[in-house]
Amino acid sequence: MTSTIYVLNGPNLNLLGLREPEIYGTATLDDIAGMLEDRARDLGFAIDMRQSNHEGHLIDWLHEAQAEGARAVLLNAGGYTHTSVALHDAIKSITVPVIEVHLSDPKAREAFRHHSFVGLAAAKTVEGHGPQSYLLALEAVAEL
Repeated sequence: MTSTIYVLNGPNLNLLGLREPEIYGTATLDDIAGMLEDRARDLGFAIDMRQSNHEGHLIDWLHEAQAEGARAVLLNAGGYTHTSVALHDAIKSITVPVIEVHLSDPKAREAFRHHSFVGLAAAKTVEGHGPQSYLLALEAVAEL
């Protein structure tokens, strides 16, 4: 096991800071990466932060996390959270712990967001704390 934590971000998260700031806030993905890298360094971890709008990339990166012996994966699958059996299966196929992350609270939003295929397979879910959700998930890794 390495000290690397993969932080995988799905569709539309490249638009954080611009996209629906009333829901997702004004922090960009780069802002979140900086915050995570600073805290990870304090905890003795390294962050490998990635974003893709393509489901297959996220699946490949989950497999890579396993092959590279990552400490954990923080996964904000965006809209794929509610639709992707393939991501669910990829999470179930690896032994690296996956923590589901959401900026908003999906259960407080539209009904179609209340079901999470990712959450069914993840070791833990952190949601509804804005950018702090990522930090809380990182702290959870430190406790594993």
